[in-house]
Amino acid sequence: MTIPDELKYTKEHEWIRVKGEHAVVGITDFAQGELGDVVFVEIETEGEALSMGDTFGTIEAVKTVSDLYMPVDGEVAEVNGALEESPELVNTDPYGKGWMIRIHMSDPSQLDDLLSADEYRELIG
Repeated sequence: MTIPDELKYTKEHEWIRVKGEHAVVGITDFAQGELGDVVFVEIETEGEALSMGDTFGTIEAVKTVSDLYMPVDGEVAEVNGALEESPELVNTDPYGKGWMIRIHMSDPSQLDDLLSADEYRELIG
């Protein structure tokens, strides 16, 4: 299982990669493994300002549907359109082509409240 050191993580298994005031968000390798084969990703929050912990979409696997949560406050600037045709990218490349949303962070200090890679490893055991 891959847990890149340069990312921050939530207890709900989202990751965030920060580049300036912008960030990319997805779900972790652990989360996609627990979900199983992803068959559908629904994100209809593009252009919306959401708060940390708000639901920004849902992900459907063969046996379950799970909510996706904002790791920090921000506006959803872009949704990964490739997931509409190829939701399995979440399984095959969760930290790359399987990203979910690109956001404009409104409070980067909230990153301090997220988990480091080591803390996330400890969380999932």
